[in-house]
Amino acid sequence: MPELFEGEMIDKKILEAHNLTEEEYKRIVELIGREPNYVELGMFSVMWSEHCSYKSSKVHLKKLPTKGEAVIQGPGENAGVVDIGDGLAIVFKIESHNHPSYIEPYQGAATGVGGIVRDIFTMGARPIALLDSLRFGPLDEPSNRLLMDGVVSGIAGYGNSIGVPTVGGETYFHPCYSRNPLVNVFCIGIAKKEKIFYGKASGEGNPVFYVGAKTGRDGIHGATMASAEFSEDSEKKRPNVQVGDPFKEKLLIEACLEVMEKDLIVGIQDMGAAGLTSSSSETASRAGTGIYLNLDLVPLREEGMTPYEILLSESQERMLIIGKKGKEKEIEEVFKKWDLECCIIGEVRKDGFITATFKGDEVCRIPVKALTSLAPVYNRPYKKREDVPSINPEKIPFPSDLNNIFLKIIGSPNIAHKGWIFTQYDHMVQTNTVLLPGADASVLWVKESGKGIAITLDGNSNFCYLNPREGAKIMVAESLRNISCVGARPLGATNCLNFGNPEKEEVMWEFKEVVEGMGEACEFFKIPITGGNVSFYNETSGKGIYPTPVFGLVGILDRIEKVLNPSFKNKGDVIALVGRIENEIGGSEYLRVIFGENFGPCPKIDLSSEWNLHKFLMEAIENSLLLSAHDISDGGLAVCLSECSFFGGLGFDVEIGKIGNDRIDFILFGESPTRVVISFSEENWKRIEELAKKWNLDFLVIGRVGGDRLVMRKGEKEIINIQLTEGERIWRKSIEEKMKVL
Repeated sequence: MPELFEGEMIDKKILEAHNLTEEEYKRIVELIGREPNYVELGMFSVMWSEHCSYKSSKVHLKKLPTKGEAVIQGPGENAGVVDIGDGLAIVFKIESHNHPSYIEPYQGAATGVGGIVRDIFTMGARPIALLDSLRFGPLDEPSNRLLMDGVVSGIAGYGNSIGVPTVGGETYFHPCYSRNPLVNVFCIGIAKKEKIFYGKASGEGNPVFYVGAKTGRDGIHGATMASAEFSEDSEKKRPNVQVGDPFKEKLLIEACLEVMEKDLIVGIQDMGAAGLTSSSSETASRAGTGIYLNLDLVPLREEGMTPYEILLSESQERMLIIGKKGKEKEIEEVFKKWDLECCIIGEVRKDGFITATFKGDEVCRIPVKALTSLAPVYNRPYKKREDVPSINPEKIPFPSDLNNIFLKIIGSPNIAHKGWIFTQYDHMVQTNTVLLPGADASVLWVKESGKGIAITLDGNSNFCYLNPREGAKIMVAESLRNISCVGARPLGATNCLNFGNPEKEEVMWEFKEVVEGMGEACEFFKIPITGGNVSFYNETSGKGIYPTPVFGLVGILDRIEKVLNPSFKNKGDVIALVGRIENEIGGSEYLRVIFGENFGPCPKIDLSSEWNLHKFLMEAIENSLLLSAHDISDGGLAVCLSECSFFGGLGFDVEIGKIGNDRIDFILFGESPTRVVISFSEENWKRIEELAKKWNLDFLVIGRVGGDRLVMRKGEKEIINIQLTEGERIWRKSIEEKMKVL
């Protein structure tokens, strides 16, 4: 095929290869007033892809709350920004790299880290932490073990090399992810409030710089690939996966922050999905300008690259910078010092077009808004799917050996300690990490102010499968509960919404319900959504994932010394349950592990009780009344109590028969929301009980800390009695034992 594809007719087959419909092609012709050439067709293909345009999700995402007192920048930029006082702001966002991680686990995950880090320092912030939310199929299958090994190695290999700590996250296993792994990566950075930078190509005549690594053929049509289902021949898509260089990224971080600090630039954008096409068109669109590119000047690492390839390449570690006219030499000197490519490849124009030339020929001329704001928006049809069967509690046989059941549950990979994963990550570099991975939330010390930043990533695909709307509300509530347990109040959130094929009406219904449930909870808790990501088409050979929203919540501790952790502290401390005492068993790990079923109903959530629990925890922690707090979620009360022991090295003896349900297994393993296990000294008992009453919460003292055993009773009868070291060994070693057989 000729270099510029001259003379080739655009037919249905070519449109399908570009993932464009005939209707979309007609719209392109209308917008530009003529037939596009192949370069232009490729540009529309990536910019109108689901991954870049959000064409199936926009109508629903508009329902989410995005404004708040602390919000400096909401959706629409590279990342969200919130004010934390003292002249400082935090910048954060989450992105998915699901499809690339399935095709090539190491590089897919590694470049996911690199891409989200660039989104953060693009805003003028120094990246200070990473978290990741991972989903895999069962570890009994060798392919899933290999996949997880590659993904975790990729996250560690990139994050550790650039000097950004990976401080937390979550990992979950279910058969629906066997050929549809999810790799969602969150990054947070800190910046001076007056030094926030934006992706805008402002100022007619300002020079457009290309900086960073050279351009190769890796990643071409990566955005398009991420907007389609996979099939049996997905291995052929390996060329669509980018290859990262974390050491070059580290240099890029320092060089970009330096030109920002020296006030040499007016705009900056990562060349992420859709590469040079997206970075140039999006910066021009935000500024209401046009942009000209001379593709002969783009640094290439491969010979014979065409304009199509140059504009669509997703090679890593590249940035587009809009410099200040007259500051060209100073910008070049900074990047030369850091041994990075830096050259002027174009200029800002006022004509509203993206124009590119190659070897003297004009290869594209497209109205900027045709690629961006005028992309198609679909209000896709949706249809409620059939309800998931609900279990009749009376038909669940009562287990005869709860000791054995308990050990099976704490050894389940979904419950077991994730140390095999996070010990591969450097979580102490930069020396800001206050709470190590495994706590309810990650906590970072803001050295400049003495404050703390709390971060949590949470998702509950089982509840969202059973009831997408209620499941989403429970997910938001759990995130709030997690930062509350460490002593933080919420500032803002980001989300990564992972779903199957949006062209299927049932999938679109799940998406709509999740977004509306999330929006309702965020409105109630006054949590603004500052940005995020939608990942559709997580299906292989027609088999899709459960609806899997992931919620990243950021909170602030005004005094870092007030931070609380989940570990039991002293022999004789009082253990209590506080919140809304329910024992619903639907959707629990207990049902999946012991009975092999994901039956409903989904537990109920009362948002006002959840908000009261947050207020209770804030007041109790501020007044130094608590010694520990840990939320009850996956695995239920029995798992929560045990984790407090495993973290603290002290056993417990509790009486749980008075909690309310005749079924002691439901009390132990039910996963109802709005419940926290707290511990405190005897002298604070009355004050804490009064505080719970003030906030209209159930409060029940259930036992004491101490000894070397995990003892749970119903009256005088011991229901579970396990040696602490035996339980901890199973909990800590379960995943490690499975991963030994690769």
